[in-house]
Amino acid sequence: QLQFVQSGGGLAQPGGSLRLSCVASGRNFDRYTVGWFRQAPGKEREGISSISAADSSTFYSDSVKGRFTISRDNAKNTVHLQMSNLQFEDTAVYYCAAGWSYRPTKMYLNEFEYWGQGAQVTVSS
Repeated sequence: QLQFVQSGGGLAQPGGSLRLSCVASGRNFDRYTVGWFRQAPGKEREGISSISAADSSTFYSDSVKGRFTISRDNAKNTVHLQMSNLQFEDTAVYYCAAGWSYRPTKMYLNEFEYWGQGAQVTVSS
């Protein structure tokens, strides 16, 4: 079982950058796929990036590809999401999550068992 504590987020201008982090407590963090979801007001929660346990393969949704970078540090039980060139449509609550499955083309909400508490990211001029 894992528990996450999220940090980062906040307010950025269009074109700006922010970094999100999650630190996990519990065992076997290095065996989990970890990822990031976001939920904008009135919209469903969407998976935007994940990184596998086996070989750190990564997935990015089309909406963030080329702008966001996911990374993990298994020695520190940490996963990061570096967000660059932020746009208004990136405004959402962002959640880190961990699960057993990695898929290279899509993230499924129900395949992630453990969740962070969420962090607000607001992009505004």
